Amino acid sequence: MPVRVGQGFDVHPFSDDPTRPLVLGGVIFDGERGLTGHSDADVIVHAVTDALLGAAGLGDIGQHFPDTDPVLAGADSIDLLRRAVADVRSAGWSPENVDCTVVLEAPKLAPRRDEVQRRLTDAVGAPVTVKGKRAEGLGALGRREGIACLAVALVSRQEGGA
Repeated sequence: MPVRVGQGFDVHPFSDDPTRPLVLGGVIFDGERGLTGHSDADVIVHAVTDALLGAAGLGDIGQHFPDTDPVLAGADSIDLLRRAVADVRSAGWSPENVDCTVVLEAPKLAPRRDEVQRRLTDAVGAPVTVKGKRAEGLGALGRREGIACLAVALVSRQEGGA
């Protein structure tokens, strides 16, 4: 069975807008400072989307969902991920799993990890695991200026795939 691996990365700074929600892995973290971005700035979903598109040889999130498209302003990234997964499947590939590492000082991811993983797994149609790591005070992430995520996706060729 032919398989391919894709890697994704995303980073967003925190927003100064006190009304902007923090969305991570399709889950709203109430009471936390949101991230700046054209869509909902969900760094986890953006990295997962990039990893899956890359694994299928379909380019990157910016090619499919450009931040210059006014229609995508404030878009729900889970919806964009579902569209990307449909494109991956249409290209003859099936997601097998995705693993993510989120680099952040706050908020704590562990209390909501299961909820985030369920939301992502549902959107991808394959297991998605999420780990939180601290930057230990180093650099912009360590100074709590933003959040980053790295993702790796495995896809396999579907029976009768292109």
